[in-house]
Amino acid sequence: MLLIRASLERASVRALCILAMGTLVAAGPCDYYGWGGTPCVAAHSTTRALYGSYNGLLYQVIRESDWQSKNIGTLNAGGAANAAAQDSFCSGTTCLITIIYDQSGNGNHLTQAPPGAFWGPASNGYDNLAIADSAPVLMNGQKVYGVHIQPGMGYRNNAAKGTATGDQPQGMYAIFDGTTYNDQCCFDYGNAETSGTDTGAGHMEAINFGNCTTWGSGSGSGPWIMADLENGLFGGPNFGWNGNNPTISHRFLTAVVKGQSNQFAVRGGDATSGSLSTFYSGVRPSGYNPMHKEGAIILGTGGDNSHGSQGTFYEGVMTSGYPSDSTEDAVQADIVAAKYST
Repeated sequence: MLLIRASLERASVRALCILAMGTLVAAGPCDYYGWGGTPCVAAHSTTRALYGSYNGLLYQVIRESDWQSKNIGTLNAGGAANAAAQDSFCSGTTCLITIIYDQSGNGNHLTQAPPGAFWGPASNGYDNLAIADSAPVLMNGQKVYGVHIQPGMGYRNNAAKGTATGDQPQGMYAIFDGTTYNDQCCFDYGNAETSGTDTGAGHMEAINFGNCTTWGSGSGSGPWIMADLENGLFGGPNFGWNGNNPTISHRFLTAVVKGQSNQFAVRGGDATSGSLSTFYSGVRPSGYNPMHKEGAIILGTGGDNSHGSQGTFYEGVMTSGYPSDSTEDAVQADIVAAKYST
């Protein structure tokens, strides 16, 4: 632990030195994960760069007036999205988000979720795409857009590279709108089946947010941050109710789930202030050790493409390896410094 903390302290000093030399705008969440020894293997955001040096594409929109598309990048390296470019391109018509680009370099882009099989063997169709301007917010005073998922919408990558499979360790965080949710399955971000079907317990490990009680619940009436491990939503080691997992509904919410051999953790906090709280860290539920993760990436749906949920996503990453709490705390400090606001 001391070595990890020392490494992060050196990383922070390094970032400040680079800032002083004027060669980097700032460190981003994936820089801290990398310095902590658990690099990002997927990094998605429509609001900002998640590496201090990233100045590439964030997402793509398509307009309904003529079905032309446009890529939206950052205003500068390490900076916020160029929302003005979207506004200009989409003026007078409706635009949809077609691609959320992966910033990690692994090419793990999220696109329209293909058919899956939920509630039985029947295959549902392709999911709808999110409306591009339906979640406007500010980041350090700069207008940006999140991804507002309504029932029937979803994004997926069934051929992701570098994501955890089997019982390999991984970490994840996501920033959600903690006031936008419902009690349907399943507003998830993270690791899922490559087939779009329910292949059994332990074949998923994703962040879930909502107040669905069918497969698990926490204290109060919800919403809760849960780990969707397939065939169960867990805020602790028990099937069903886990009273240690609190109702949490900050307007901008940091949600964290991570897992390794016979251990997983659920953490969360206010994305605009303060630190993360650990709601559970311990052994996996019975029947979930070892895990059988398949490595696909989902946003806004369940592993079998159950798409009755709603929610809003701003940014999120998946890592290789099990991040330390101190690494996640550094990431939380970076998120708070981004100053999400309405």
